[in-house]
This record gives sequence, C-alpha cells and structure tokens, in this order.
Amino acid sequence: MASSSSLTTTGLSAPVMAIDTLTGANYASWKDSLNLTLALMEYDCALTENAPPALTDKSTEAKKLLYQKWERANRLSLIFMKNSISPVIRGAIPDAATAKEYLTNVEAQFQGMSKAQASTLILKLVTTKYDGISGIREHILKMNDMAQKLKGLSMEISDGFLVHFIMTSLPASYEAFKVNYNLQKDQWKMNELIAICVQEEEQKEGELQ
Repeated sequence: MASSSSLTTTGLSAPVMAIDTLTGANYASWKDSLNLTLALMEYDCALTENAPPALTDKSTEAKKLLYQKWERANRLSLIFMKNSISPVIRGAIPDAATAKEYLTNVEAQFQGMSKAQASTLILKLVTTKYDGISGIREHILKMNDMAQKLKGLSMEISDGFLVHFIMTSLPASYEAFKVNYNLQKDQWKMNELIAICVQEEEQKEGELQ
C-alpha cells in the first residue's frame, strides 16, 4: 500500500488531505488523490485555469482578488505536488512555474508506464481463468477490479465486454450456463451476473454432495 505524504499547514479554510506518495507504479492513484485534495481545498483552479493577466495600476479589485486566489492556489499546489513525489522521481521531472505545467511534466514521465500497465492488465484480463477454488464471486470481483484499473488508465472496458470476458474465463463445466446466457436477450448487470453465477456454483456443489 502506498504511503501518504504528511502535508500539514495552518490558516487554511479547509483541512489538508493526504496525497498518496508517487513512487512509480501508483501513478494513477497518486493523480486521483492529488485532484481530490486540490479540489477539496479549492486549489484546483491552478490545474484547470491559465494564469490570469498580471496586475497593473489599472487592475480592478475583482481582478486583483482573482489573481491573488490563483497565485495562492498555484503556489500551494506546486508545494503539495512536489512534496508528494518520491525524491528519486522528483529529480527527473523538469521544474515549472505553474502547477498545470508541472503536472504535464509529471504525466510525460509516466505516459509510457501507463501504457505498459494497461497492456499488462488487458492481457491478464483476457487470459484469466476461473480455477474453481477461490470462489466464483471473488473471481468476478477480481476481474472487475482489473477493469476498474484500466478505466483509471483511460482504457475503459464496457460492461458488455467485461461480462463477455468473465463468461470466457469460466471452465467447461459452465458450458450449459454460458449457452443459456447467450440465448438471453437482456444483458446482465454486474450484480446480477455475480448473483446468478454464485447460484450456479452452489447448485453444482450441491450435486457433488
């Protein structure tokens, strides 16, 4: 389990949340926790908006307040990001004046890794077979977890394809069950699939007793 950075500060309108420490393989969860933390603290404008125009003698109070808000959000977002990245990794990331640009530099470092992770997960998803030992509920949840991780890597798999992969993963003893599913007009949802598969497994176990 990834450790979390211990960032604390005072005088803020919202509590500082923990951001997963970026160590390499946990890039997706790090980015999720970073986005959530900055959004809860209302600093996410530094990631979604460009820097407002520099202040001048003619700047209105509204423009001054907007600039001050963005400048604070940008400064603290940079601090939070850099302190939540392992020093070994941080040293390889080009510095930037804005949080938005710095995050882009981080993403560039992990783009290739994300693709490699996605390829590994897809291969594992399509080749996983139910061993008949762990329990079919756990087996389906395991495959669903792979699909959710792929979604986090921008490789979303539709429910229809996921159900197809799960059906393909079942052994020959479930052949009649799979044929019955293919004859159904309605597509099962994940909770329905789990309930029906568990019922099928319990029935098979009962026949063996």
